Amino acid sequence: MAPLRLLEKYRKDVIPGMMEHFGYKNVMQVPRLVKVVLNIGVGEAITNAKAIEAAETDLTTVTGQHPVVTRARSSISVWRLRQGMPIGVKVTLRGARMYQFMDKLMNAVLPRVREFSGVPATAFDGRGNYTLGLKEQTVFPEIEYDKIDKIRGLEIVVVTTARTDEEGRHLLELLGMPFAKG
Repeated sequence: MAPLRLLEKYRKDVIPGMMEHFGYKNVMQVPRLVKVVLNIGVGEAITNAKAIEAAETDLTTVTGQHPVVTRARSSISVWRLRQGMPIGVKVTLRGARMYQFMDKLMNAVLPRVREFSGVPATAFDGRGNYTLGLKEQTVFPEIEYDKIDKIRGLEIVVVTTARTDEEGRHLLELLGMPFAKG
């Protein structure tokens, strides 16, 4: 397994930087990453059963972990959606896979996005967790453009132990998240 550069960076640079900036007295008070959840909503799965399989393949390729199929909680007759129908796929990354994915996201994937000027710094939930949406899965280097059936967006949620948005933003900045200026 490759060395976890981001975990080493967290231990060597982020912990001391956060302790100095926020005045933490103990290392255990410093916020850390808990998990990263990737989600692809596949609304077309109502009419096209193969769409779920394609999204599943894409998410497996990107994360190296098999995703879970999410199902509709309630029926919505206008959309011909019935309770229990598959409508998306999600995967939760923790530990080494989480750090490897975040390293890849910040250093290889986001710079490949067209006209990239940074991720929005306002997408925090009030408790230090960050949500990022990507318009297409082709920005990941593992995805071969010729082998995908359709371009799909995906949502990435970074869950931290930070108590405030300011702590979460500072944690992600120190880890190397390219936030937009201004």
